[in-house]
Amino acid sequence: MATMAEIEKLALDLPEEQRAILAVNLLESLPGILSDEDEGVAEAIRRDAEIDADPEQAISLAQLDSQVRRRRD
Repeated sequence: MATMAEIEKLALDLPEEQRAILAVNLLESLPGILSDEDEGVAEAIRRDAEIDADPEQAISLAQLDSQVRRRRD
């Protein structure tokens, strides 16, 4: 059986498209990391509900980009 290092070298020698397909297949073979009990998911659900209740508190992507640019200047 091939070692991890051998498999990695073979994978990295593949053309980009084949590496991408392999990466997708490998990721799909893993169990999901996030679940409804995950704190990050719970926080996202809470924030989504807040925006649904008061859409005025949301900003557009353009507004966010503008705020980030101003902070960097």
